[in-house]
Amino acid sequence: MKYKIITLCGSSKFEQEFAKVQFDLTLQGNIVLSLPLFSQFNNQQLTQEQLSLLSDMHKQKIDMADEIFVVNPNGYIGTDTAKEIEYAKMKNKLVKYLVEIKNEQKR
Repeated sequence: MKYKIITLCGSSKFEQEFAKVQFDLTLQGNIVLSLPLFSQFNNQQLTQEQLSLLSDMHKQKIDMADEIFVVNPNGYIGTDTAKEIEYAKMKNKLVKYLVEIKNEQKR
C-alpha cells in the first residue's frame, strides 16, 4: 500500500494545532512531515544559518510530499508560510488548509 505523504506548513507558534492535525492525518492513513522545532523550543534563539538550514529542509519536505496541509488557525498565514504555499504551488503540489480562506486571499 502506498501512503500519501503530507507536509504540514504554518507558523511555529501553533504547536498544539500542528500536533492535532498530525495526529488526525496520520490516523487517516497518511505519512505526515511536520516542523522539527516550534517557537517555544526552550526559548532558544536560532542563528540565521540555522534558520536557513531549517527553511531548506522544509522545502525538501515539500518536494517529497504529495500535498501540503496549511495549519492556519483563524485563517492566519504569515510571510514564511505564504512563501511555502507559493513554492508548493510552483511544484504542482495540492494545497489544503485547516481553515479555508477566500480565493482572493489564498497565496
